[in-house]
Amino acid sequence: MDTRAFKRSLHHSDRYNRRGFGLGDEVAGSLQTAYQSDLIANLRSNGQELREGRLTVRLAEAFGFCWGVERAVAMAYETRRHYPTERIWITNEIIHNPSVNDHLRGMDVLFIPVEGGVKDFSEVAAGDVVILPAFGATVQEMQLLSERGCHIVDTTCPWVSKVWNTVEKHKKQSFTSIIHGKVKHEETLATSSFAGTYLVVLDLAEAQMVCDYILAGGVAAADPAERAAAREAFMARFAKASSPGFDPDRDLTRLGVANQTTMLKSETEEIGRLFERTMLQRFGPADLGEHFLAFNTICDATQERQDAMFALVDEPLDLMVVIGGYNSSNTTHLQEIAVSRGIRSFHIDTPERIGPGNRIEHKPLGGELEVVDPFLPQGPIRVGITSGASTPDRVVEDVIQRLIALTAA
Repeated sequence: MDTRAFKRSLHHSDRYNRRGFGLGDEVAGSLQTAYQSDLIANLRSNGQELREGRLTVRLAEAFGFCWGVERAVAMAYETRRHYPTERIWITNEIIHNPSVNDHLRGMDVLFIPVEGGVKDFSEVAAGDVVILPAFGATVQEMQLLSERGCHIVDTTCPWVSKVWNTVEKHKKQSFTSIIHGKVKHEETLATSSFAGTYLVVLDLAEAQMVCDYILAGGVAAADPAERAAAREAFMARFAKASSPGFDPDRDLTRLGVANQTTMLKSETEEIGRLFERTMLQRFGPADLGEHFLAFNTICDATQERQDAMFALVDEPLDLMVVIGGYNSSNTTHLQEIAVSRGIRSFHIDTPERIGPGNRIEHKPLGGELEVVDPFLPQGPIRVGITSGASTPDRVVEDVIQRLIALTAA
């Protein structure tokens, strides 16, 4: 598909909206009540610190709702106001935060059901309104909804759209897109749908495997059996993370790097440098431009929250609480920063994970939910707090209030 041509056509449709409905003032009160917090506003203006009895809370300098998330949620509220009686669907969670999605369900917004990992659009009818979430939707989903005669409200974050433009440039120049991301994450699925040939790498270790293949894999092996074995092993590893018909011997000679916008900034940058060094070694400096392209597709908000987290974990802390959806990639990477510094850290998605009593139910990095009881130690305690870009200030306040109550008991 010519994805650029499709987007141009869609954007000119009278059933497509990506700018909202001019109802910001009308929904502002509802948004303020549901998501804002006077306590957090006061903390932001008073050095990011709160002291209450034996508890000291240190907030990261940057945390919580980013501009793209605020925009998406506000557009969803405007959509309900603009279409008071129509059926409204969301192709996935509007953002990765359970409380926000629950608010929308309470407004009679429907969520596309998923069966066996596949979305079921069978109940969506012509004239229905469908919201595309902040991390976007695949081009195939957009095409289906457009052909079905739905009204599409597109809340895709402009930073995500920037990545789509990048992989489309790769495609136009016959470069393979190396996408640093989580292969099943909605944003990466959307990005790969706009790419031509692509390969998704989760982390630096997987990127190194690809680079090893480029330098010493199938192409470099003299023996045909060795080449075949190297190719088979590579495809076994990346079969579900590559475009249909991917051929590592053919498709790893011209590479462009992009990323899921919520990945760890430092790792994305290192992956880009690794591929640049690899292509330089493989093809030489004179021909590097013919074999490697790099664009900066790191989201500013993601970068700010990660930088703030690095600053926070440099302070003396007894423990860290990271708040955000368990399927939120940017939140998981904030947790990763705390763990990398050896700080006792707890990732929770809602305030209700704390209590009853001195207990917490949390999700360790890479693990399953577990309960820790007792949670807080005795004596003076200094707790660092941050939250992912999809977490409202109201949720952060509720967590702090539970900590205050727990340390006062």
